[in-house]
Amino acid sequence: MRRRTLGLFVLIGTAIAFIGSWGASAGLEAALAIGPALVFFSVMAGAAFSLDRLLGTLLAVVAVVAVGFPHPPSTAAAQALNFLAGGSWAFLLINLFWRIDPSAALNRNTGAVIARLSDMATDLLRTGDRDHRDIQWHNDHAEHRRSVRMSIERLRAVLVRHTADAPQYHNALNAMEIIFGALVALDHAYIHKLAPAAERAATARAFATALLGVRLTLHPDKRNTAFLRRGIGRLERTSKNLTDEVMLGCILALQNALNMLEKTEQSDEALATPTDQVFPSWEGRAKGALRLGLLQAAGVIGVYYTAVIFKLGYPYWATMALIVCLQGGARVTWARSFERILGSLLGGILALAVLAFTQSPVILCLLAILLASVTISLRAVNYSVFVVFLTMLFIIVTDIIHPGASTAVTRVIDNLLGSVAALLAVLVLWPDFGPPLHRLIAKGREANLIYLERVTAGRPVLEVRSAQRAAGLASIDVEVALHDLGGLRYRRHRLNEADLSALREMRNLAGEAATAWHRRLAEHCGR
Repeated sequence: MRRRTLGLFVLIGTAIAFIGSWGASAGLEAALAIGPALVFFSVMAGAAFSLDRLLGTLLAVVAVVAVGFPHPPSTAAAQALNFLAGGSWAFLLINLFWRIDPSAALNRNTGAVIARLSDMATDLLRTGDRDHRDIQWHNDHAEHRRSVRMSIERLRAVLVRHTADAPQYHNALNAMEIIFGALVALDHAYIHKLAPAAERAATARAFATALLGVRLTLHPDKRNTAFLRRGIGRLERTSKNLTDEVMLGCILALQNALNMLEKTEQSDEALATPTDQVFPSWEGRAKGALRLGLLQAAGVIGVYYTAVIFKLGYPYWATMALIVCLQGGARVTWARSFERILGSLLGGILALAVLAFTQSPVILCLLAILLASVTISLRAVNYSVFVVFLTMLFIIVTDIIHPGASTAVTRVIDNLLGSVAALLAVLVLWPDFGPPLHRLIAKGREANLIYLERVTAGRPVLEVRSAQRAAGLASIDVEVALHDLGGLRYRRHRLNEADLSALREMRNLAGEAATAWHRRLAEHCGR
């Protein structure tokens, strides 16, 4: 998939680089027409050939940069060939000369799930016999459940690309689901104090301890079966001192999860999730790409027009910012825009300080190489810090090519323009705040009720787990709606009593279903 995506980017991007540069040479009117058209084409092409938006985003960036360098056919062709040469070198470097570990994304996302689970278990352990903070509603209510579920779904989305070539990660995903379900039950027990405090503490300590070392079992070169067996043995000793059925069921679930991690082949017990539940079909992708393409094309027109009026030096920087920020609904666009503005401002200040210190081309080139490697390393870590280093890289490279062009200020202004335009596009041009909160709460309540009914009816394990995931996703939709940009109006002082009551009932149903399931596990084992 990586080879296909990168190969398509290089080939289609070369054509776009030539068409954009040549077409824009016909004049401002032509640039205003061909730029948005190429952006729309790029987004649709990305949806046609890729399961995510990365390909479309990168092609759209190529389009706006190409339009920013208008040239006659011969020069435009040379520019496109330069792009082809650089892209081909990247393709060979990544896939032949210095191969990137194909499991790197799996390791990173699996580690993120374990970290979120560890946070949840440790927080419960620290609570002790005090009142759980989620007894009363607050702005960060159920934050652990939300963060764990979102990290699990990110891992699932990455894992779909790897299909059957990573059985240990499929097992890890399902083990994490099992552990999460047990922690939800334990969380509910802490909120309502359903078991003796000592047993709750012992159970929470068992989860926190187990999760500290689970990472050792995930990488093929670091598998530690003996460690797993010792961990399972400790859990068996812990279970002998428990009298509460829910706590015992949580420990049994943790044992099942560790047993699943021990297997080298994909477990038959793993909950199979159809691909179309993680990635939408072509029809679904096309519908989303059509909306995104139209939004980005309209935004590009507005940014180009503003850049012409105010005579900005590098208008393609502004259009790049718009495309990168405008990648979803209001919540994503708001976060990206805010982070990009702050990152550009700080990066511009740091770049100015560097350029004031030295103008040596050799030093600046070495610094650019260092910044390039740091920037790429930070891309998957933190977007704000990534933008800081990216801005420094752009300004220093531009200063090497065009010394004394005051690029730092221009870069900040362009990013500000593009980020604001992205925000206006998603808030004003085509608002997208998602379904009303009361509808999401009703859906979440129904999903959790189905989960509870399947548990109490004694339905098969796979049916229960399927209902558990559906309930978790529906609940997270509600929690995210309460915290996104559109959900600012849903804070406690704006929620009516009916919505608050339904929200409490939904969250309580999720906990009741989880405790009922783990009580059933304990009863099944004869305790």
